[in-house]
Amino acid sequence: MVGAWLLLWGCLALGCRGETAFLRRADDSTGRCTYSFTVASPVEAACPDAGGVPELQAELAALATRLSRLESRERGSGPRGGEAGGTRDPQQAAPATRLEAAYSELLRAKGHWAPNRGIGVLGGSGPAWSPLRVARAGTVVGGAGLAPAHPAPGPAAAPRWDPQPLAYQELQSERTEVPASQLLEETALGRPGSKDSAGCGELVWVGEPVVFGRAESIAGKYGVWMKDPEPVPPFTRETTWRVDVVSTEVRQLLQYEAAEQLAQGYPAKVHILPQPLESTGAVVYRGGLFFQPRRSPAVARYDLRREAVTAEKEIPGAGYHGQYPYSWGGYTDIDLAVDETGLWVIYSTEKARGAIVLSKLDPETLEIQQTWETNIRKRGVANSFVICGTLYTVSSYSARNATINFAYDTATGTSRALSIPFENRFRYLSMVDYNPAERQLFAWDSFNMVAYPVRLSQL
Repeated sequence: MVGAWLLLWGCLALGCRGETAFLRRADDSTGRCTYSFTVASPVEAACPDAGGVPELQAELAALATRLSRLESRERGSGPRGGEAGGTRDPQQAAPATRLEAAYSELLRAKGHWAPNRGIGVLGGSGPAWSPLRVARAGTVVGGAGLAPAHPAPGPAAAPRWDPQPLAYQELQSERTEVPASQLLEETALGRPGSKDSAGCGELVWVGEPVVFGRAESIAGKYGVWMKDPEPVPPFTRETTWRVDVVSTEVRQLLQYEAAEQLAQGYPAKVHILPQPLESTGAVVYRGGLFFQPRRSPAVARYDLRREAVTAEKEIPGAGYHGQYPYSWGGYTDIDLAVDETGLWVIYSTEKARGAIVLSKLDPETLEIQQTWETNIRKRGVANSFVICGTLYTVSSYSARNATINFAYDTATGTSRALSIPFENRFRYLSMVDYNPAERQLFAWDSFNMVAYPVRLSQL
C-alpha cells in the first residue's frame, strides 16, 4: 500500500493531473509486488508553470509528514526502536530505508531544480529555488534527491525501486544555413605583422572586386594603381597613386590624397618621371616608385619626396619589351611586387626558357638578394603577385570566372596547382598587385581600378 501511495504521488508530481492513468501490478525479480502507473501522453503544457513552485514545496512538506507517519506505523508493528536504550533490528529498519530510497527516486523523477539555472532533470524550466534539506533518521534531502548519511545496517543493501521511463520524449532543433565561403572566411582569417606574428599563411580565398575608380580616356584602358604599405612622411597609407600606360611615352604619375579623390578623378599632384616607364609592373614602396624603364631590362627607383631617380639596376638575363610577357601581352616582361617580406621582381630569362624567375631585391640599392627559378611558364598565366614569400598566378585575363591556378613557395622551392575562384568582372585584367598593409589585391580591369579582399590560412 505504501508503494502504491508513493507511485500515485509521483504520477501527480510528474505533471499527469487531469490525465488518464493506468495502474499496473506485477511481481519484480525478487518476488515483491510492485504497483506502477503509466500516463497516456505526457505533454509540456500539463506540467506546472513557474508559479507552481510554492505548491511543489507544500507537497514535499506534506509528503514528508505522511512518510513520518508511515514509518511510525512500520516501527509500531515490532519492538519500539525509538525507546531509550532500545536497539533497532536491521530487518525492521529495511522498510524505512526502502521508503527513503523510493522518496529519493521520486524526487529524481520529478527533476531537481538547479539553484542558479532553474533547469530540471526532465528538461523543465522555471525560477531557481534553494534545495529542501530535511534531517530525519540520518537522511539528508537535497536538490539532487535523498542520500543516506550512513548506510543502513543489514546483511545486504535494500533493493532500489527504479521508476519506469517516460513513454514519450519531445525534442526541438533549429537549422541555420551558413554559406561555405563564410565558414572559410571565419576559419582562415589572418592577422597583421612578421612572417609568424604577421598573420602570414597560404592564400585560401579571394572575394568579389570592389570598384574604386574608372579611367575615362582611352589612355586608361590599361594601367596600374597602388598604395604604399610602408609610407614615409608626408605620404600616408591613404595616399593613392595611378599611372595610365596606353602611350609610347608614359611619364605621368598621378598622386591622390585618398581613394575617394581617386574616384572623383582629380589628382592632388602630377609627377613627371625623368624617363618613361614600360607597362603595368610598377609598385610604390617605402616612399619610392619602382618601375621598369622603357625598352630596358633594368629596374629603377624614383624617390617620391625628392622627385628624382635614386637607384637603377639591370636584372641579369631578364627578357624585356615583349620577350617574356604575361598572356595578355602589354610588354609585361618585368613585374615588380611587394609583400610582408619586402620587394620582389618577377621576370624570365633565356636560360629559364620562359619559366617565371623570382628574385628578392634590396629596396635601397636594387641588388638581387636571392633568386628562384620556377616551373611555371610565364606566357601561360595572365598575371602574378607575391604573398608571404609565395608567388601566385592568375589563370586568365579575360575569362569572367578565372582562378588563382598556381603557387610557388620560396621557403620550400616547390610549386602546386590551385583552384581559387577569381572574378574578372570587366573581362580584361592588365595588372594585379598585393598590398600587405590592407590585405587586398589591387587590379586594373579594363578602365576600372578594383580591389579584392583576400583571406590567408594560419601557418
